[in-house]
Order: sequence, then structure tokens, then C-alpha cells
Amino acid sequence: MAHTLDQLNAASPAEALRMLDGLYEHTPWIAEAALKKRPFASLAQLKNALVQALAEAEREAQLALIRTHPELAGKAMVAQALTAESSHEQDQAGLTACTPEEFARLQQLNADYHAKFGFPFILAVRGPRGAGLGRQHIIDCFARRLALHPDAELDEALRQIHRIAEVRLADRFDAPPTLGQEVWDWHASLARHSDPGFAEKGQLTVTYLTDAHRACAAEIDARLRDAGFDQIEMDAVGNVVGHYLSADEAAGRGPSKILLTGSHYDTVRNGGRYDGRLGIFVPMMCVQTLAREGRRLPFNLEVVAFSEEEGQRYKAAFLASGALVGAFDPAWLEQRDADGVPMREAMVHAGLNPADIPAIKRDPSRYLGFIEVHIEQGPVLSQLKLPLGVVTSINGGLRHVGEMLGQASHAGTTPMDRRRDAACGVAELMLYMEQRAAQDGDSVATIGQLSVPSGSVNVVPGRCTFSLDMRAPNDPQRDALAADVLARLAEIAERRGLAYSVEETMRAAAAPSDPAWQGRWERAVESLGLPVFRMPSGAGHDAMMLHQIMPQAMLFVRGENSGISHNPLESSTCDDIELAVRAMRHLVDELAAEMGGTA
Repeated sequence: MAHTLDQLNAASPAEALRMLDGLYEHTPWIAEAALKKRPFASLAQLKNALVQALAEAEREAQLALIRTHPELAGKAMVAQALTAESSHEQDQAGLTACTPEEFARLQQLNADYHAKFGFPFILAVRGPRGAGLGRQHIIDCFARRLALHPDAELDEALRQIHRIAEVRLADRFDAPPTLGQEVWDWHASLARHSDPGFAEKGQLTVTYLTDAHRACAAEIDARLRDAGFDQIEMDAVGNVVGHYLSADEAAGRGPSKILLTGSHYDTVRNGGRYDGRLGIFVPMMCVQTLAREGRRLPFNLEVVAFSEEEGQRYKAAFLASGALVGAFDPAWLEQRDADGVPMREAMVHAGLNPADIPAIKRDPSRYLGFIEVHIEQGPVLSQLKLPLGVVTSINGGLRHVGEMLGQASHAGTTPMDRRRDAACGVAELMLYMEQRAAQDGDSVATIGQLSVPSGSVNVVPGRCTFSLDMRAPNDPQRDALAADVLARLAEIAERRGLAYSVEETMRAAAAPSDPAWQGRWERAVESLGLPVFRMPSGAGHDAMMLHQIMPQAMLFVRGENSGISHNPLESSTCDDIELAVRAMRHLVDELAAEMGGTA
């Protein structure tokens, strides 16, 4: 018999504890601590209370919890001594049907892992979808995590324990995240399409207007139709656009204002399946729920699957969202890809007409604003154990390329105090950038490229090339950071007897979130029973472009594997995706109420 939150809130302490028994392996004190925060308005609020109870515990208590867990395919499984929950989970993952070779490999991994960390390897074998992981996936994850630092692995073990508890809680309360599961499945299906040279390796790469890219567009078009959108078209740059009409427009009573949302469906090379695409499928699911309920809004909802954001095939990042604000540069049409194919030719081959691009520029007077859901692409939400974050600003950025010149000389015969080492000069700058950015708290600075051309092991570097990437939540903060870094560069060169040159290659303005739209996201998160966490975005997004002509705000969704992105390990759980869908539905419903309700 499934439990309900009403039952849990009304139960005696002892009965409530029995209702949560088994969520955490042989560790009832976590539930005891969380239950002190009753009543709970949602399962998300209960889960957060459980997570915070463990986060506030002493390290020894956390380690004790980890050590209560059985080894995967270990002695307890063989002896059939697992708890009912663990036995079901390991059986569902196929661990009870390991081949002798797989079993031997797991035994060796268990031994190596315990020798390094001193506690058992823990993995939520039901996986991010909740349907179970395959044995090879488990073995690969086991081997990968063996390389982590002990502190990082301790955090990962606790995260996996919470994921196990989350899945068990959904079973206990008969509350499967069905919306999140369907969206998760949409991502898995779209990830079938990948460019040649990557598809054969099982890697995901979708670049602008390739066959895989066009296959993605066709699948998104089909899903928009299935979800209940009224009008779907592909525009002149390959964006797939879906319109869910307002009550007035559906009834032929004239035009309505439009809420714009969406993100991109192209990827970096060997990337992940959620970057960009989450911002297409979450609003698509919102429309699907509205259509199935037979509900119309007092505004049109326009979802754009942007065809290009990453700048992988052609060096024209934000090409697709830029076209909507009139920022498409006609000179881009003459760019050639690595195979020498001009962008114009690729567009014509895909059935697009470059002459139509100016016509897709949006009239901001018709739009209420732009909202975007995106996977975080960083570790912050994962470290804070929060599923959602509200974006306060998209960082502004500056990029430079530079060259430091010294004197190449013999590494054995040149005294340390007589050297003019170009690489050491850049290394000193790199350390300064790290310290200077940290002073702001939310600025970031990176030398991502550093090279000693024609360098030799026994030669003091006489030339070093480098890049600078500096970002901050607002332009004055960004500019102050850059000014200090460039001043230090000049000082280092003067002191070390070096010459340098530096050239600015990119300048992007910060895009602060519109206060009203940010507030709507905040209230949507609060409606789920979750704390509101506000954070800047260090990465660029399509919202930066739309920010030029209309108010915008973003919602971040936690990523798995410490939030890694632009990587095959990029992932999210169906539970976190479900929360994103529900947050967007709340925002849409709140906006509808502000404008006069739904029909």
C-alpha cells in the first residue's frame, strides 16, 4: 500500500519513521532528523530535508552510513544477505547474472576500491532513468571513479546514496516522475543521431546542417506535432519553431502576445545529450500537458529549437538565436567548413534560402520575454545538493590571444638569474589570474591555451603563446578584472625583461536576468518546496542573444557526475527533469493568471 504525504505529516514520530524505514541502509537517524521539519508540502521538500540532514552530520557519521552499504556483486549478494531493497536493485541491474569474467572483474574492482578509499563502492544501479543500469555501464563507472580524489569520491558516494533513497521514496509513495521519464526518453532518442566519424564510436556529435543535424530537426518536428503544437515550421537558418496558440488566436479572435522559449539542438564534438536540448524538451512537455488538459493560455507559447549555438562546423556561434535579433552576419555565408563547404552551399543543400534570413528577425513589441531551461554545466548545484538554480546573470566575457617573447638559451648553461624565460612569464600571469578572479568571488579567469612553439627539453623558452578568457556577471566587474590582468602582464614583462603582444578576440556583454522574470522562476522553485538558490551563469547561452531585444531569465537544472558538460558523462536524472517541467508549468500558469487566466 503506497503512502501519502498527508499520512506522513499526520503520523506519530514512530509511525512516520516506519514509513521511511529502509530509504537509507540501516541508518534511521537521517529520517529522524528530517521528520522534525514536518509538515512537508511535497516529496521534493521531504527529499531536501533528508539531504540536508545528512549534509549537516559529522564526517564520521557520513562514513558510517557509506560503510553500511554492501559491495556490488559482493559477499552479501552471494550469501543472499542483502536488504530487500538492495537485493531487488542489484538483481534488476543484472548483477546476480554476471558472467564469471564480469564477476571476477567486479571482485577485483571492489578490492582495489576498498584499498584506496576504505569504504564500499556505491552506485544507484537503478540509474538516472530509474530503469536500471547495464553491467558494463556499472563496471565502467566503477573503474572511472577509482581515479577520483578521496574527497571527491566521498561526495560522489553520498550523492549516490541520496539517489538510491530518491528512487526508493518514489516507489514508497507511488510517485514515479513520469513526465521526467518521458523527457529523459526523448533525449535518449535524439542522441541516436550523430555525425560520421563519431557515430561509429558511439559518440554524440551534431554539427550545423549535417545529415545527423537534419535528422534531429525532423525528429523534433515530429515530437512537436505529437505534443499538440498548433503550428510548426523550419525557418531560414534551420530553427524548428513550434507555436501553441492562445485561446484568442485558436478561436480566430486576433493576435496575442508571445512567450518565447527554447534552446539549441547542435552539440560540441563528443558532447553530451542534455546541453541545449533540455531547454527544448522541457517546454515541449509543458505544452503536451496543457494540450492533454485541453487548456489554452492568454498568450502564445513559442518554442524554438535553435539550429546552432556551439560554433563547431562554422565559426559563427549563436548563429541561430542571433538571426532572431537581427545579428546574423551575411559574411558568415562565405565561411567554409573543414571540408571546404561554404555555409551558403550547406544551407541551400538543406533546403534553406539564405535570402529569407532577415525576415525571421522578431518584433520585440509582440513578445512578453524569453525564458530558457538549461543543464547547469558546472558542479555548484551538485555540491549544494540542489536540483534547480535560478540564474541571476549570464557572465560577460573577454578573450585575448597573446605572445610573450624572451630569449631562447641553453637550459644547462644559462644561470637562473640571467634567464629571459617567456613561459615563466606567462606562468606567473596564470597564477595571478587565478588569485585576482578569486577576489571577486564570482569572476573567473583562465589561460586555456599555453604553448612553447618549437620548444625543446634543454632550451629555455624564448617564445610562448597564450590565450586569456575572463568572465564576470556584469561588464564593469569584467572590465576591472581585465584591466588588472593586462596591467600585471605589462609589469611581469617589464620586470623579467620580456616583450609581449596581446590582441582582443572576443567581447560579450553580460546579460543580467530581468527582475520580473527571475522572480517568476524563483516563485516556481519555491512552489515545489525547494529553497531558491541564485547563481550566475559562467557559460554563454541563446538567452544572451535574445537579451538584446527582450527581457530574459534562465533556470538551471543539476547535472550528474559533478555537473560535467560538453562530455559524454553529461547527464541528469528524470527526477530533476520532472522538477524543471513542473517549475516551468508553474511559471506559465502564474503568468496566465496575471493576464486573465486560461481557457
